[in-house]
Amino acid sequence: MAIKKIVILATGGTIAGRSRSAGDNVGYTAAQVGIDEMLVGIPVPAGFEAVAEQVAQVDSKDMSFDIWRTLAQRCSDWLAQPAVAGIVITHGTDTLEETAYLLHRVLGANKPVVLTCAMRPATSLAPDGPQNVADAMKVAAADGAKGVVAVCAGVVHAAIDVAKQHTYRLDAFTSGDAGPVGYVEEGAVRICKPWPAVAHDAASDFASLGAAARWPRVEIVMNYAGASAFIVDALVERGVQGIVAAGTGNGTLNAELEQALVRARNAGVDVVRATRCAQGRVIAHAGATIEDSAGLSPVKARVDQLLRLLR
Repeated sequence: MAIKKIVILATGGTIAGRSRSAGDNVGYTAAQVGIDEMLVGIPVPAGFEAVAEQVAQVDSKDMSFDIWRTLAQRCSDWLAQPAVAGIVITHGTDTLEETAYLLHRVLGANKPVVLTCAMRPATSLAPDGPQNVADAMKVAAADGAKGVVAVCAGVVHAAIDVAKQHTYRLDAFTSGDAGPVGYVEEGAVRICKPWPAVAHDAASDFASLGAAARWPRVEIVMNYAGASAFIVDALVERGVQGIVAAGTGNGTLNAELEQALVRARNAGVDVVRATRCAQGRVIAHAGATIEDSAGLSPVKARVDQLLRLLR
Protein backbone atom coordinates (compact mmCIF):
# COMPACT_ATOMS: atom_id res chain seq x y z
CA MET A 1 0.00 0.00 0.00
CA ALA A 2 1.14 3.55 -0.72
CA ILE A 3 2.34 5.48 2.29
CA LYS A 4 -0.13 8.15 3.37
CA LYS A 5 1.06 11.67 4.16
CA ILE A 6 0.47 13.81 7.22
CA VAL A 7 1.08 17.42 6.26
CA ILE A 8 2.39 19.70 9.01
CA LEU A 9 1.79 23.41 8.47
CA ALA A 10 3.70 25.67 10.86
CA THR A 11 2.59 29.17 11.83
CA GLY A 12 4.89 29.96 14.77
CA GLY A 13 3.71 30.45 18.36
CA THR A 14 5.14 29.40 21.72
CA ILE A 15 5.71 25.90 20.37
CA ALA A 16 8.40 27.51 18.17
CA GLY A 17 9.64 29.86 20.89
CA ARG A 18 13.07 30.34 22.46
CA SER A 19 14.02 31.70 25.88
CA ARG A 20 17.42 32.64 27.29
CA SER A 21 17.33 29.91 29.91
CA ALA A 22 15.72 26.48 30.11
CA GLY A 23 13.96 27.48 33.32
CA ASP A 24 12.16 30.46 31.77
CA ASN A 25 8.70 29.48 30.51
CA VAL A 26 7.22 32.98 30.25
CA GLY A 27 10.00 35.39 29.19
CA TYR A 28 10.54 33.78 25.80
CA THR A 29 10.26 35.03 22.23
CA ALA A 30 7.67 33.12 20.22
CA ALA A 31 8.05 31.99 16.60
CA GLN A 32 11.82 31.42 16.44
CA VAL A 33 12.21 27.70 15.65
CA GLY A 34 11.54 26.52 12.10
CA ILE A 35 9.32 23.53 11.49
CA ASP A 36 12.13 21.24 10.29
CA GLU A 37 14.07 21.81 13.51
CA MET A 38 10.91 21.45 15.59
CA LEU A 39 10.11 18.02 14.17
CA VAL A 40 13.50 16.47 14.96
CA GLY A 41 13.00 13.43 17.18
CA ILE A 42 9.18 13.43 17.05
CA PRO A 43 7.91 10.03 15.83
CA VAL A 44 5.58 9.81 12.84
CA PRO A 45 2.80 7.19 13.08
CA ALA A 46 3.67 3.87 11.46
CA GLY A 47 2.65 3.69 7.82
CA PHE A 48 2.70 7.47 7.38
CA GLU A 49 5.22 10.05 6.32
CA ALA A 50 5.33 13.67 7.42
CA VAL A 51 5.60 16.58 4.98
CA ALA A 52 6.35 19.95 6.56
CA GLU A 53 5.70 23.48 5.34
CA GLN A 54 6.36 26.82 7.04
CA VAL A 55 3.24 28.88 6.28
CA ALA A 56 4.02 31.70 8.71
CA GLN A 57 6.26 32.47 11.69
CA VAL A 58 4.39 34.72 14.14
CA ASP A 59 3.38 34.99 17.77
CA SER A 60 -0.31 34.09 17.54
CA LYS A 61 -1.32 37.29 19.33
CA ASP A 62 -0.22 38.86 16.03
CA MET A 63 -2.24 36.48 13.83
CA SER A 64 -3.50 38.36 10.78
CA PHE A 65 -6.24 38.10 8.19
CA ASP A 66 -3.68 37.52 5.46
CA ILE A 67 -2.18 34.55 7.31
CA TRP A 68 -5.66 33.13 7.86
CA ARG A 69 -6.36 33.35 4.14
CA THR A 70 -3.03 31.74 3.20
CA LEU A 71 -3.43 28.99 5.80
CA ALA A 72 -6.94 28.16 4.61
CA GLN A 73 -5.74 27.98 1.01
CA ARG A 74 -2.80 25.72 1.86
CA CYS A 75 -5.08 23.43 3.86
CA SER A 76 -7.49 23.23 0.94
CA ASP A 77 -4.69 22.47 -1.52
CA TRP A 78 -3.27 19.66 0.61
CA LEU A 79 -6.64 18.16 1.55
CA ALA A 80 -7.45 17.79 -2.15
CA GLN A 81 -4.52 15.40 -2.63
CA PRO A 82 -5.58 11.72 -2.30
CA ALA A 83 -2.27 10.75 -0.67
CA VAL A 84 -2.85 13.17 2.23
CA ALA A 85 -4.54 11.55 5.25
CA GLY A 86 -4.73 14.70 7.34
CA ILE A 87 -3.14 17.99 8.34
CA VAL A 88 -1.47 19.13 11.56
CA ILE A 89 -1.12 22.88 12.18
CA THR A 90 1.32 24.15 14.80
CA HIS A 91 -0.07 27.37 16.25
CA GLY A 92 0.25 29.73 19.18
CA THR A 93 -2.26 29.26 21.99
CA ASP A 94 -3.52 32.86 22.21
CA THR A 95 -5.67 32.87 19.07
CA LEU A 96 -5.80 29.14 18.34
CA GLU A 97 -9.55 28.96 19.00
CA GLU A 98 -10.21 31.73 16.46
CA THR A 99 -8.10 30.10 13.74
CA ALA A 100 -9.66 26.71 14.46
CA TYR A 101 -13.17 28.11 14.15
CA LEU A 102 -12.34 29.98 10.93
CA LEU A 103 -10.94 26.80 9.36
CA HIS A 104 -13.97 24.84 10.54
CA ARG A 105 -16.20 27.33 8.78
CA VAL A 106 -14.36 27.48 5.46
CA LEU A 107 -12.73 24.12 4.79
CA GLY A 108 -15.56 21.58 4.79
CA ALA A 109 -12.90 19.11 5.86
CA ASN A 110 -13.78 15.44 5.42
CA LYS A 111 -10.23 14.66 6.55
CA PRO A 112 -8.78 15.67 9.92
CA VAL A 113 -7.27 19.14 10.34
CA VAL A 114 -5.60 19.17 13.74
CA LEU A 115 -4.31 22.33 15.40
CA THR A 116 -1.76 21.88 18.15
CA CYS A 117 0.36 24.15 20.30
CA ALA A 118 2.49 24.45 23.42
CA MET A 119 2.41 26.40 26.66
CA ARG A 120 6.18 26.16 27.06
CA PRO A 121 8.80 27.26 24.52
CA ALA A 122 10.93 24.77 22.61
CA THR A 123 13.94 25.63 24.81
CA SER A 124 12.13 24.76 28.06
CA LEU A 125 13.61 22.19 30.43
CA ALA A 126 10.45 20.13 29.82
CA PRO A 127 8.75 21.41 26.63
CA ASP A 128 5.21 20.21 25.97
CA GLY A 129 5.31 20.88 22.24
CA PRO A 130 6.87 17.61 21.06
CA GLN A 131 4.26 15.45 22.82
CA ASN A 132 1.46 17.65 21.52
CA VAL A 133 2.74 17.34 17.95
CA ALA A 134 3.09 13.56 18.32
CA ASP A 135 -0.48 13.37 19.68
CA ALA A 136 -1.77 15.59 16.86
CA MET A 137 -0.20 13.31 14.25
CA LYS A 138 -1.87 10.32 15.91
CA VAL A 139 -5.22 12.08 15.61
CA ALA A 140 -4.53 13.02 11.98
CA ALA A 141 -3.76 9.34 11.27
CA ALA A 142 -6.74 7.92 13.20
CA ASP A 143 -9.31 5.83 11.33
CA GLY A 144 -12.47 7.81 10.69
CA ALA A 145 -11.03 11.13 11.88
CA LYS A 146 -12.41 14.22 10.14
CA GLY A 147 -13.12 17.88 10.69
CA VAL A 148 -11.19 20.63 12.44
CA VAL A 149 -10.05 19.85 15.97
CA ALA A 150 -7.42 21.02 18.43
CA VAL A 151 -5.15 18.74 20.44
CA CYS A 152 -3.44 19.93 23.61
CA ALA A 153 -2.26 17.98 26.68
CA GLY A 154 -3.77 14.78 25.33
CA VAL A 155 -7.28 16.18 24.85
CA VAL A 156 -9.06 16.45 21.48
CA HIS A 157 -11.38 19.47 21.21
CA ALA A 158 -13.80 20.35 18.41
CA ALA A 159 -13.05 23.70 16.79
CA ILE A 160 -16.52 25.02 17.54
CA ASP A 161 -16.10 24.32 21.29
CA VAL A 162 -12.42 24.86 22.08
CA ALA A 163 -11.39 27.83 24.21
CA LYS A 164 -8.25 28.77 26.08
CA GLN A 165 -9.07 28.69 29.78
CA HIS A 166 -5.76 29.19 31.57
CA THR A 167 -2.79 31.50 31.21
CA TYR A 168 -0.08 29.06 32.29
CA ARG A 169 -1.13 25.42 32.81
CA LEU A 170 -0.17 22.84 30.20
CA ASP A 171 -3.83 21.78 29.90
CA ALA A 172 -4.82 25.31 28.95
CA PHE A 173 -7.86 24.47 26.80
CA THR A 174 -11.42 23.39 27.47
CA SER A 175 -14.45 22.33 25.45
CA GLY A 176 -16.78 23.77 28.08
CA ASP A 177 -20.21 22.23 28.52
CA ALA A 178 -19.89 20.28 25.26
CA GLY A 179 -16.98 18.15 26.47
CA PRO A 180 -14.04 16.94 24.38
CA VAL A 181 -14.17 14.83 21.25
CA GLY A 182 -11.73 12.42 22.82
CA TYR A 183 -8.29 11.80 24.28
CA VAL A 184 -4.86 10.59 23.15
CA GLU A 185 -3.60 8.01 25.64
CA GLU A 186 -0.16 6.48 25.11
CA GLY A 187 -0.48 6.98 21.38
CA ALA A 188 -4.02 5.59 21.13
CA VAL A 189 -6.95 7.86 20.21
CA ARG A 190 -10.08 7.29 22.33
CA ILE A 191 -13.18 8.97 20.95
CA CYS A 192 -15.99 10.14 23.26
CA LYS A 193 -18.37 11.76 20.78
CA PRO A 194 -18.66 12.10 16.98
CA TRP A 195 -16.07 13.95 14.95
CA PRO A 196 -17.11 17.52 14.01
CA ALA A 197 -19.64 17.85 11.19
CA VAL A 198 -18.79 19.91 8.13
CA ALA A 199 -20.07 23.51 8.23
CA HIS A 200 -22.97 23.74 5.78
CA ASP A 201 -21.79 27.00 4.15
CA ALA A 202 -18.12 26.00 3.93
CA ALA A 203 -17.80 26.20 0.13
CA SER A 204 -19.34 29.65 -0.14
CA ASP A 205 -17.41 30.97 2.86
CA PHE A 206 -14.15 29.65 1.39
CA ALA A 207 -14.90 31.33 -1.93
CA SER A 208 -15.72 34.62 -0.18
CA LEU A 209 -12.52 34.41 1.84
CA GLY A 210 -10.41 33.99 -1.27
CA ALA A 211 -12.16 36.68 -3.28
CA ALA A 212 -12.24 39.42 -0.64
CA ALA A 213 -10.28 42.54 -1.55
CA ARG A 214 -10.44 43.75 2.06
CA TRP A 215 -11.73 42.44 5.36
CA PRO A 216 -14.74 43.93 7.14
CA ARG A 217 -14.13 45.95 10.30
CA VAL A 218 -15.63 43.97 13.20
CA GLU A 219 -14.97 44.82 16.84
CA ILE A 220 -15.87 43.41 20.27
CA VAL A 221 -17.22 45.56 23.11
CA MET A 222 -17.83 44.36 26.65
CA ASN A 223 -20.56 45.03 29.16
CA TYR A 224 -19.34 45.83 32.68
CA ALA A 225 -20.37 48.02 35.59
CA GLY A 226 -20.58 51.57 34.28
CA ALA A 227 -20.19 50.66 30.59
CA SER A 228 -21.25 53.57 28.38
CA ALA A 229 -22.23 54.30 24.80
CA PHE A 230 -18.89 55.98 24.08
CA ILE A 231 -17.04 53.10 22.43
CA VAL A 232 -20.01 51.98 20.33
CA ASP A 233 -20.71 55.52 19.11
CA ALA A 234 -17.03 56.03 18.29
CA LEU A 235 -16.88 52.76 16.33
CA VAL A 236 -19.97 53.67 14.31
CA GLU A 237 -18.47 57.08 13.56
CA ARG A 238 -15.31 55.36 12.29
CA GLY A 239 -17.28 53.09 9.94
CA VAL A 240 -17.37 49.78 11.83
CA GLN A 241 -19.37 47.10 10.00
CA GLY A 242 -19.94 44.63 12.79
CA ILE A 243 -20.00 44.66 16.60
CA VAL A 244 -20.05 41.73 18.99
CA ALA A 245 -21.26 42.65 22.47
CA ALA A 246 -19.70 40.45 25.16
CA GLY A 247 -22.52 40.74 27.66
CA THR A 248 -22.58 39.86 31.32
CA GLY A 249 -24.37 36.69 32.44
CA ASN A 250 -26.96 35.62 29.89
CA GLY A 251 -25.76 38.24 27.42
CA THR A 252 -27.14 41.10 29.48
CA LEU A 253 -26.32 44.71 28.61
CA ASN A 254 -26.72 47.86 30.63
CA ALA A 255 -29.30 50.33 29.35
CA GLU A 256 -26.91 52.90 27.88
CA LEU A 257 -24.79 50.31 26.08
CA GLU A 258 -27.83 48.46 24.77
CA GLN A 259 -29.37 51.66 23.41
CA ALA A 260 -26.10 52.48 21.64
CA LEU A 261 -26.01 49.01 20.09
CA VAL A 262 -29.61 49.36 18.88
CA ARG A 263 -28.70 52.72 17.31
CA ALA A 264 -25.71 51.06 15.62
CA ARG A 265 -27.90 48.27 14.27
CA ASN A 266 -30.43 50.78 12.99
CA ALA A 267 -27.58 52.54 11.20
CA GLY A 268 -26.75 49.32 9.31
CA VAL A 269 -24.10 47.79 11.60
CA ASP A 270 -24.31 44.01 12.13
CA VAL A 271 -24.74 43.57 15.91
CA VAL A 272 -24.90 40.37 17.97
CA ARG A 273 -24.48 39.64 21.66
CA ALA A 274 -22.55 36.84 23.31
CA THR A 275 -21.53 36.35 26.93
CA ARG A 276 -18.24 37.12 28.59
CA CYS A 277 -18.78 34.07 30.86
CA ALA A 278 -16.29 31.28 30.24
CA GLN A 279 -18.96 28.57 30.46
CA GLY A 280 -22.49 28.37 29.08
CA ARG A 281 -24.18 30.20 26.24
CA VAL A 282 -26.73 32.98 25.80
CA ILE A 283 -30.22 31.50 26.19
CA ALA A 284 -32.62 33.24 23.81
CA HIS A 285 -35.72 34.82 25.32
CA ALA A 286 -38.70 36.84 24.16
CA GLY A 287 -38.18 40.58 24.16
CA ALA A 288 -34.42 40.56 23.54
CA THR A 289 -33.48 43.63 21.52
CA ILE A 290 -30.14 42.28 20.19
CA GLU A 291 -29.79 38.95 18.40
CA ASP A 292 -27.68 36.39 20.28
CA SER A 293 -24.63 34.60 18.87
CA ALA A 294 -26.20 31.10 18.80
CA GLY A 295 -23.79 29.80 21.40
CA LEU A 296 -20.59 31.25 19.98
CA SER A 297 -18.08 32.94 22.27
CA PRO A 298 -17.34 36.62 21.56
CA VAL A 299 -14.19 35.86 19.55
CA LYS A 300 -15.89 33.14 17.49
CA ALA A 301 -18.96 35.30 16.97
CA ARG A 302 -16.58 37.89 15.53
CA VAL A 303 -15.23 35.32 13.05
CA ASP A 304 -18.80 34.42 12.13
CA GLN A 305 -19.57 38.09 11.49
CA LEU A 306 -16.45 38.50 9.38
CA LEU A 307 -17.46 35.61 7.16
CA ARG A 308 -21.08 36.75 6.87
CA LEU A 309 -20.02 40.26 5.94
CA LEU A 310 -17.66 38.92 3.27
CA ARG A 311 -20.51 37.23 1.38
